[in-house]
Amino acid sequence: MKEKEFINAIKTVLNSSYIGDDCAYIKSLGVVISQDNLVEDVHFKLDWTTPYQLGWKSAMVNISDICASGAKPLYLTVGLSLPAEIDVNFVREFYKGLKDASKGVEIVGGDITGADKIFISVAAIGSTEGRMISSRKNAKIGQKIVVSGLHGSSGAGLRLLMNGEKEPQKFIRAHLMPSAGIEFSKKIADSIKTDYAMMDTSDGLMDALSQIADASGVKLEIDFSKIPFDKDLKMFEDYEDLILFGGEDYGLVASVSEEFARDFTVIGEVKEGSGVTLIGDNNVRKHFSKSDVEEKIFKHF
Repeated sequence: MKEKEFINAIKTVLNSSYIGDDCAYIKSLGVVISQDNLVEDVHFKLDWTTPYQLGWKSAMVNISDICASGAKPLYLTVGLSLPAEIDVNFVREFYKGLKDASKGVEIVGGDITGADKIFISVAAIGSTEGRMISSRKNAKIGQKIVVSGLHGSSGAGLRLLMNGEKEPQKFIRAHLMPSAGIEFSKKIADSIKTDYAMMDTSDGLMDALSQIADASGVKLEIDFSKIPFDKDLKMFEDYEDLILFGGEDYGLVASVSEEFARDFTVIGEVKEGSGVTLIGDNNVRKHFSKSDVEEKIFKHF
């Protein structure tokens, strides 16, 4: 998978301890920093998204990264590259979407340039004050796996859009206007006292589980029946794949102690081993290695 290869090459060249999680944790400054790009015809199409919805999503995908670290989202900067035919109304509506999505998060600057297509690059900054910061390396044997949000809805929405369908609208809205797990993140990071792993599900629930397992050198055992999802997903024959691999739901997955997990939705446990084992109907178990998961998730290249 080229994206992972490129990231590993960058890590090798830079030899940086900051690269590896959703955010770079700059402990000396008390902040976390993240940056995400959205590219026209790769991450979105103007045929099915409005400028307002695009602005909303551009903010949320970056706020979600800050939430995944456990930090409090505070600031965004926005780089916007636009083709010549885009008018001022597009920019106005885009920034309205950004602003409405960024309640409590201030947009403090950025840049705007010309380009052949629309390119959006947003950097997010969060405060670590009073919060325990996560790392995907922190999953420990015996911890429980907890999640926020519904899984598979965004993937279903994308499927509908690609097929030219407009119903159910709730799935399309889940794809175009996601919500970051701000309260879930705060609830954990404000009160947990021990190390924990946490990621968002931007590339799919199974990707987040696999990456935590790989970085922590453990196995995650997951009970599929415990994963929260909209039951209307069963209208899709492959709804289980949408739940596991659909992506862009921007829920959160965390590994926490059994006692701490009682206030959350528990879907599994951290065990000795590697990869992710999924427990399905009649206790049938299917194991996914890191390469198994990477074969199925969205590829940018």
